[in-house]
Amino acid sequence: MTETVLKCEEITKYFYDPIEVKVLDKVSFEITRGEFISLVGKSGCGKSTLLYILSTMDRDYQGNLYIDKQLMGPKTGAELAQVRNEKIGFVFQFHYLLNEFTVLKNVMLPALKLKKYSEEEIEARAIKKLEVLGIRDLALRNAGQISGGQKQRVAIARALINDPLIIMGDEPTGNLDLKNSQIVFDIFKQLTEELNQTLLIVTHDMSFAERTHRIIEMEDGRIIRS
Repeated sequence: MTETVLKCEEITKYFYDPIEVKVLDKVSFEITRGEFISLVGKSGCGKSTLLYILSTMDRDYQGNLYIDKQLMGPKTGAELAQVRNEKIGFVFQFHYLLNEFTVLKNVMLPALKLKKYSEEEIEARAIKKLEVLGIRDLALRNAGQISGGQKQRVAIARALINDPLIIMGDEPTGNLDLKNSQIVFDIFKQLTEELNQTLLIVTHDMSFAERTHRIIEMEDGRIIRS
C-alpha cells in the first residue's frame, strides 16, 4: 500500500493588497512516498504561493494541509518550525550557503539546529550525504570557493541531512547551465530510485518536468493536470 506523505484539500488563498484577489482556488492533491513530482505553470499562476503553504511557512489559507498524516492548521508556529526542520528539505534557485563556512559545516547546520544527534554523528552523516552526491572531496573547502553547480549539490546534501519526508524545490535548476541542470536532475532521480526519497519541484523547465514521475500543472490558481 502506498504511503501518503503530503495531502492538501481545497487549499484556497487570497491576497488583499489593495483589493481582494483569489490566488489559489480549491487546490487538492496528494503525494505518496518515493514520487518525483514537478509543479509547473506560467509565472503568476500560484506555484510559489502554493509551495510556501505546503512548506508550512504561510499559515493564512483556507482548506486542509496534512504532512505525514498530521493536520498542519492547528499547529503553533514553533510546532510548524519543528515540522519544517524534521520532515521537509528545501532546495532553492539560489543555494543560500554561508560562504564563510566550510561545505561540511553548511551541510551540518540544519541537523545541529534539530539537535537529534551528537555533533560527531551529524558530521559523519553529513560526510555520507556528500559522498552520495559525489562531492566528498569538497568537505573542507569554504563554500565561497566552489562553483555554482557544486554549491547546488551542497544545498541538496544540506536538504537531505535530517532524512526529510519530502524535499521541496523552488526552481533548483533555474540558475544553472544545461550540464549542471542535468547533474541536479540525475541526483534527484537517484534519490527517488535508491533512497525512495519524495520530491516536489517547482520548475519552468518543461524538459526537466517531463522526465519526472508526474506533472502537476497550474493555471490561474487552479490545478488543471495532476
